[in-house]
Amino acid sequence: MNIKPLLKPSRPFFSSGPCPKRPGWSAKAVDKIAYLGRSHRAKKPLQQIKNLINLTGEILELPEGYRVAIVPGSDTGAFELLMWSLLGKNETTMLVWESFGSDWANDAINQLKLERCKVDKAEYGELPKLNEVSNSSDICFTWNGTTSGARVPNSNWIKKNDDRLVLCDATSAVFSQELDWEKLDAVSFSWQKVLGGEGGHGVIVLSPNAIKRLSTFHPERPMPKIFRLVKNGKLIEGVYEGETLNTPSMFCVADALDSLSWIKEIGGLKETIRRSDKNFECLQGWVDETPWIENLVSEPSNRSNTSVCLKFTDERLLTLNKDQQADFIKKFVELLEEENAAFDIKGHRNAPPGLRIWCGATVNRDDIQNLLPWLDWCFKKIISKY
Repeated sequence: MNIKPLLKPSRPFFSSGPCPKRPGWSAKAVDKIAYLGRSHRAKKPLQQIKNLINLTGEILELPEGYRVAIVPGSDTGAFELLMWSLLGKNETTMLVWESFGSDWANDAINQLKLERCKVDKAEYGELPKLNEVSNSSDICFTWNGTTSGARVPNSNWIKKNDDRLVLCDATSAVFSQELDWEKLDAVSFSWQKVLGGEGGHGVIVLSPNAIKRLSTFHPERPMPKIFRLVKNGKLIEGVYEGETLNTPSMFCVADALDSLSWIKEIGGLKETIRRSDKNFECLQGWVDETPWIENLVSEPSNRSNTSVCLKFTDERLLTLNKDQQADFIKKFVELLEEENAAFDIKGHRNAPPGLRIWCGATVNRDDIQNLLPWLDWCFKKIISKY
């Protein structure tokens, strides 16, 4: 008998972007500190943006000389900005193992038209041969593949070389995984991932080496205004002091500041990494004991602790054609939403069919635990009809 579970997650939000708000979040609390209806250039709003930038660097424990700026377009805009501003001086290696990395590679070749560009691609759930990456090539990669659930286990494969740059899309890794900042020159992320913030804004972190490249390398290509970090051959210093490239949402600024303040209150970066690890361990422990599902990533050390991607392995489901499998997954996630047990856990549209469950720091472990019986119940209820 398939008995419906009694307990439900108190916050059934497991989307991988925008991700769940922090525990205890309220719009009223954010509204109290937001400079709504004010110019972002006015003294107090500008100071709030600067405080947000400074707190970001403090919590991430950035090395001396690294600079932080808020830019348009969420993580997508932020990483594109880095590519358009920095690439082209050296040969570039694009490392691809999920949909966003594939987008960056496509743009490097077809939009930037880089003359010397190598694409090293792996299938979903796998990683390229990182140890074979050239030590002199500029590198672009995602630290954590949001749509594949595969992450780099460490940075040992990156050899320090001041003559090249390492560009990293870290949007589903930052604040939940240990990044080796000393080996990263240009990093992008957005507030909407581990911080549980609002979308539309991106963040870039630049090393002294990246700043040197900006100041000395000026590619002959059109540069949209919202991508320009240099003016008349000189670095626009105000960008790193809160003078954003375009008008930001002051509600989003206050919301991000609220999230960072929460991180600082609970113990900082060490605690958000611990929370994410514990959430993942809870989910993966269930996966290991459940015969009809597996982690999409076969190598344990490469498994994401935030955007956890799962694939169905039940033989009854595998004998179905693609349309039937898609119908199964659609009914699976719809039933969970109807029961208010889980929202937005369908795998990314470009990924292999399956589930994707966010386990980042803003998710409470109790909610992961209470979700698991619902996954079992839902599977048994729907598979019986096939």
